[in-house]
Amino acid sequence: MLISRKWLSQYMDISDLDMQTIATKITDAGLEVEGIHLRSQGTKLIIGEVIDCVDHPNSDHLHVCQVNLGQRVEQIVCGAPNVAAGQKVIVAQVGAQLPGGEIKAGVIRGEASNGMICSLLELGVDPHSLSEESKNGIEVLAQDAPVGHEDPLGYLGLDDEILDVGLTPNRSDCMAAWAMALEVGAILNRPVHLPDCEGAAKQYHRSASLRLTSETAKCPLFMGKVIHHVVVQESPKWMQERLAAAGVKSINNVVDISNIVMLETGQPMHFYDKDALPSMEITVKDHLNGVYTALDGVEYEIREDDIMITNQGKPIGIAGIMGGNDSKIEMNTTAIVLEAAIFDHVSIRNTARRLNLNTDASIRYQRGIEPMATYKAMDRAVALLCEYAQAADLEETVVYGDANYVPYSMKVTLDGINHLLGTDFTMTEVMDVCERLHLQPVQSDNEIELQIPSYRQDLRIEADIAEEVIRILGYDRLASTLPTMPATMGTLDQRQQMRRRVRDCLRYSGYQEAITYTLISQDLLGDAIMPLLEPIALAAPMSEERSMIRTSILPSLLGSVAYNQNRAMKDVAFFELSSVYAKGHMEERLAIAASGFLQKSRWQKIEIKDDFYSLKGILEALLARLGFEGKRIQIKENTLDTKAFHPYQSACLYLGKELAGIFGTIHPQMAKRYGVSDEVVMAELNLEVLLHNKAAKVKFAATSKYPSVNQDLAFVVDEQLPVGAIVSCIEKHGKLGKEQVIEQIEVFDVYRGAHVEQGYQSIALSITFRSTTHTLSEQEISTLREAILSALENELHAQLRA
Repeated sequence: MLISRKWLSQYMDISDLDMQTIATKITDAGLEVEGIHLRSQGTKLIIGEVIDCVDHPNSDHLHVCQVNLGQRVEQIVCGAPNVAAGQKVIVAQVGAQLPGGEIKAGVIRGEASNGMICSLLELGVDPHSLSEESKNGIEVLAQDAPVGHEDPLGYLGLDDEILDVGLTPNRSDCMAAWAMALEVGAILNRPVHLPDCEGAAKQYHRSASLRLTSETAKCPLFMGKVIHHVVVQESPKWMQERLAAAGVKSINNVVDISNIVMLETGQPMHFYDKDALPSMEITVKDHLNGVYTALDGVEYEIREDDIMITNQGKPIGIAGIMGGNDSKIEMNTTAIVLEAAIFDHVSIRNTARRLNLNTDASIRYQRGIEPMATYKAMDRAVALLCEYAQAADLEETVVYGDANYVPYSMKVTLDGINHLLGTDFTMTEVMDVCERLHLQPVQSDNEIELQIPSYRQDLRIEADIAEEVIRILGYDRLASTLPTMPATMGTLDQRQQMRRRVRDCLRYSGYQEAITYTLISQDLLGDAIMPLLEPIALAAPMSEERSMIRTSILPSLLGSVAYNQNRAMKDVAFFELSSVYAKGHMEERLAIAASGFLQKSRWQKIEIKDDFYSLKGILEALLARLGFEGKRIQIKENTLDTKAFHPYQSACLYLGKELAGIFGTIHPQMAKRYGVSDEVVMAELNLEVLLHNKAAKVKFAATSKYPSVNQDLAFVVDEQLPVGAIVSCIEKHGKLGKEQVIEQIEVFDVYRGAHVEQGYQSIALSITFRSTTHTLSEQEISTLREAILSALENELHAQLRA
């Protein structure tokens, strides 16, 4: 927000304060002043008159000028192409300090020069506010400029200082000069006098011929007014100065009034040349498509989501952003139509971003406009047009819709404010702050009733008022105290311990931790693994790519895999621990994505490929470390998600009867969409399932000192029979009394083909027997072997392969 000293002085007396003091007080109150800029700079300047100008005898572009400074005449060599005798000019005398350095007396190609005739650029004036003529030559003043006047910058209205105030997101009201003036007045404790123009838009001389309608819910309020007589001319000097201080170029009085009203009230307005409109009808629409030429002469593609101002069904403006080139105000305009409206800020932001049109109007709509600003702007515009554009023959103001503004009041207590702040402010101090903020406080014992102004939409609860009190009275009023807190032991809770163990286990296994965005697009949301219900959409997303809060981690993690694979990283192994969210629900998840080789040593000839089985082993080892193993863990066929996972190379992981996660190879179609290898293996686990189930305690046992016995057995079984069923059956019948003597079962071969019946397969296992109490005898081993073979045949119809 840019606001100048002269602009503030228009509303309050700050003659006794310098701008640095004002800036410090505003910053201390919570609105950071990011800079103080001078509209122009220069010392020892004076208005002079060129009484003689001849070409320099030794140059083809320099001129030797005799300049009357009032008390004396000085010779100055000037290189400006537009210098001529009879001009009133700005002269920097010898010793003057300009932005470019000090002016010294000298000799230029044999001719003495005692000073410099200045352009506004050389005096530090913003080039954006200057005409091409002013940029390319010296500044020629009006003929009534007083020769010898020692404040030429003041004469031009350039003796101003500008505050650049950085606004917090909750203080968009301060983008309006009136609201900013009220804020500064409250901070400085100065009375503020704003222009009184309430009700000006109600005056009219004839009934309204203008018809306003809206065919979209994105425009709840639209106001219009026809003025049949205006005079377009140069704007008054004060208005040009205010606009220039805000970085807006002056055009003519009518256009400048629309801009000054926007800057004062925060409400963008647009004025149309009445005679350029085909009819007295304006309709706000969306769902239009086509190409539209805006006020800047550029053609823009219009899409269905854009809000358009139309006349007879044809666009005459891009709502809230820029008007059209065919209805702009010209010097020969004699009648105008005024427009002020409220538009949906999300739609304006999307259109402005897509068209790359960040105008002053669109920025204000995006940040939010106070509900009553539309009415204030219409009143102010009519008042200024009557005063400075000779507005006459006004039609009745037309209003479509409503701002739906309901005055808001609230009650706070002195005790509540002091409790929130940890202060001991008196009722008098708090009441004074509320009065300075125009909250119309009414005290009743310890309670204060407040009427919140329409422009302070950020004040809704007692904490908001407490914040206002402390920032106005000063944060230095907060007492310096040491924090009081109970002494606690620095231990990790169950969730923190689990996170640490998960990270350690996966890092030791060769995985790298990744951190991806929590915010994703609507498209990625559709690829969620075990998605939560009712995903959360951001109210004001920065982009469509970051508009939703994710309900699953894997889609984001696959983006990281694609990024690395596209840069020739063949071996990728990532994991991510993060929370996912839905309305009223949060879960902590673990996602894993890998491809290539998990471990590889060429000289040792060791290769561990990232595939379904290695991922299964990693997950089983991780769960075992967390205290979940054995029969508590079940791995079943994946029938829940065959869109993201390969239907024949994936599985669901259960803890008891609860689904804990899904893992396996990525589905080829999903791999193609994400641009990753179709050999990527991935998993997503719901860690909340682990957290609310009790983990088993880790048990330690001495290593048996007795020798082991290995036997290899091959069985022919139905190819649909899970190997896990065979392993479970062997373990169940591998006991001597109460002692489990089967130490390990390893599958070392799976065969289908010759000598094996169609629909069957051969499973070869290596079984290790060992007792912790004695050396197993041949008879014991034989008895166990026969029991196992019998159980496999009877329970699983497994036949020992010859």
